[in-house]
Amino acid sequence: MPVKQPIGDIAVIGMAVMGQNIILNMNDHGFTVVAFNRTVSKVDDFLAGAAKGTKIIGAHSAEEMTAHLKRPRRVMLMVKAGQPVDETIDHILPFLEKGDIIIDGGNSLFTDTIRRQQELATKGLLYIGAGISGGEDGARHGPSIMPGGSIEAWPHVKDIFQAIAAKLDDGTPCCDWMGNGGAGHYVKMVHNGIEYGDEQLICEAYQLMRNYLKLPVMQIADIFSEWNKGELDSYLIEITADILKAKDSDGQPLIDKILDTAGQKGTGKWTVINAVELGQPATLISEALFARFTSTLKEQRQTAEKILMGTAIKAPSDASSFIEQLRRALYASKIVSYSQGYMMLMAAATEYSWKLEYANIATVWRGGCIIRSRFLEDIAKAYQRNSNLTNLMIDPFFTKALVEHQAAWRSVVSTAVITGIPVPAMSSGLAFYDAYRSSQLPANLLQAQRDYFGAHTYERIDKPRGEFFHTNWTGHGGKTSSSTYNA
Repeated sequence: MPVKQPIGDIAVIGMAVMGQNIILNMNDHGFTVVAFNRTVSKVDDFLAGAAKGTKIIGAHSAEEMTAHLKRPRRVMLMVKAGQPVDETIDHILPFLEKGDIIIDGGNSLFTDTIRRQQELATKGLLYIGAGISGGEDGARHGPSIMPGGSIEAWPHVKDIFQAIAAKLDDGTPCCDWMGNGGAGHYVKMVHNGIEYGDEQLICEAYQLMRNYLKLPVMQIADIFSEWNKGELDSYLIEITADILKAKDSDGQPLIDKILDTAGQKGTGKWTVINAVELGQPATLISEALFARFTSTLKEQRQTAEKILMGTAIKAPSDASSFIEQLRRALYASKIVSYSQGYMMLMAAATEYSWKLEYANIATVWRGGCIIRSRFLEDIAKAYQRNSNLTNLMIDPFFTKALVEHQAAWRSVVSTAVITGIPVPAMSSGLAFYDAYRSSQLPANLLQAQRDYFGAHTYERIDKPRGEFFHTNWTGHGGKTSSSTYNA
């Protein structure tokens, strides 16, 4: 059978919901997409179902898929992260040639993306790791897209990606080039870490209203809806209100029927691990991850509740005053969460030799993605004012907000501690704020301790930085010191 003239603009491999919705999105914007799945029956089902009546082309083999594509061939993988990505690449490699482009649109670990780009470069192939956020709806109607990798490939996919991405009110696409190597997937990873923080902070606000104020679910839903009209305006606040309004078949709030154990797919964990590797204090994001781990100890928590005593919780007489304090505490904590995420981006740019555009990242996150919010416009403006800003908290806009909200923030955290309601993210955010604004921390004592028991040396305030000293604290420890290094 003669091979048909290539007409496909791009191929997408993976017929799960994200893959199907990305394909339909591309089709809506005038691109001819070749759909392929190693379980080929899913291709046929897709063409007979959601893709019926479109110009989407179905392929039943990798060879057929590539034969349909214009050169350079653009093949996008929408498969599970990890080994399935490597297996899919190996499967299609025999049918590609130099200059062709492979795009990984899944939630891959950024170091895997770096490795894959380097390996494929030796074969003359270009590689893009594209972080995509927005879930099923975003994939269908406009996600936030964070591509990185082989810069030579960007001109060949830019029109497609920016066409299908979410748009701001002025038409700006929520998609821009992040940088070389794994920059795209790294930015998406940090996005997800911030998302963990946002979600946990909202959950803590919900629990305080439920367990401390004793408010009914529907009233809490109305509070979140009201908050969504102000400085907390965001997708996550919006959907929280929607979730709390949902009723089960018996007419009762559905939220009360959902088990209080939370899972995670790995990106938040990767964020925390990388923060440790870079020596960055992503404390709020870490606590959000650990809160999920704590939630999985359901049976242990049920036993502990009967044994470990807390304190009696008495609701305040003026709930409205506390609700306003809680709103302010949530906003201040959110500033810390994003500040820590941006600290990671800056450290990674240095560590991995990336040139990240911090204002652009905030713009890309403003639409389509899970953390989209009014707040991100203020972050973009902060980095437009000062591209060398070391920390969001010292931008005048955010400094003013933190100073104005800190009294309420302290009151909320204090109330939570006194009443025994856990707020790990809010409290760690406040602790970081206080640590960051402290010119003197007790690390001098810590350094002395390390030198005492391990001869690890210390620096002195009356000597130049980088000059290390050891004290024979006991009188019989000798003068030999341990080498100083960062592991």
